[in-house]
Amino acid sequence: MLDQHFRAMLDALAAVETPPVALVPVEMVRAGYRMQRVGIDAGAPRDLDVRDLQVAGAAGPLKARLYTPKGAAAVGPGIVYFHGGGFVIGDLDTHDDFLRRLSAASGVRVLSVDYRLAPEHPFPAAHDDGLAAVRWAFDHAAEIGFDPARIAVGGDSAGGNLSACISLEMRDDPGRRLAFQLLLYPATAMDQNTPSRAALATGYVLTAEVMKWFGDNFAVAGHPDARRAEPAHVADLSGLPAALVVTAGFDPLKDEGRIYAERLAKAGVAADHVEHPAFVHDFYIMAGVAPAVIPAIEDTAARLKRALA
Repeated sequence: MLDQHFRAMLDALAAVETPPVALVPVEMVRAGYRMQRVGIDAGAPRDLDVRDLQVAGAAGPLKARLYTPKGAAAVGPGIVYFHGGGFVIGDLDTHDDFLRRLSAASGVRVLSVDYRLAPEHPFPAAHDDGLAAVRWAFDHAAEIGFDPARIAVGGDSAGGNLSACISLEMRDDPGRRLAFQLLLYPATAMDQNTPSRAALATGYVLTAEVMKWFGDNFAVAGHPDARRAEPAHVADLSGLPAALVVTAGFDPLKDEGRIYAERLAKAGVAADHVEHPAFVHDFYIMAGVAPAVIPAIEDTAARLKRALA
């Protein structure tokens, strides 16, 4: 059954009449998302060292935020993290509370990267930025306290897509070997006919309407390099870093996440799949909505810690 707190949230949202998302200016959608997600987790840890910095993107500097857990050694494991939002919305602040919890609970430094968004910067801008940022993290590991042998990549939704794609693109880079990929309800292809996409197309946060709007703005369809953004269609997944794929029971992306984890395992990759059956898409950044999210974050953090030990 759907978590009662998410049920109440969805009922409240359904009671508010809103125009189709395609008729709303992108900046208004971004502002609305920020209002929904920023500052709602009053219990997120505040005793970390958190600092803003810049990393190299594909077309210039990108804003980033480094989370260092209390008592961390001068050098230790680190993860480069990419926020979700369909490549159109989301930023460093929308995922700040969640990443505070993830870093504090895992003891792992987190480098959150504010990659360029569509429609101002359509595909492949986000993927180019993501790849450049991870390379930057390896090349500047000493400056940010990352152990080059224990660097992971991770993200949720669109950020999960970026992480999976970056893992594939860096598979043959001998000087920068990713140790782990954290894929949180990842999108693995832009257009798929999975049962969960059909059954959960309306009413559960991420709708078919919203996904179409994301896709129209991202403009990957018909691009000659579109397959670069679709790890679901990569035939050979061998040689990739170990992975944790997390899905939610009331998320239209759950089938593709599960299938990708199964394909990774069949290719010889150490891949685990965890599903939270009572949750919706975006749950990691909604600890302020449903208390059950907090132990889910702690479980993910423990798995990340073990993977990078």
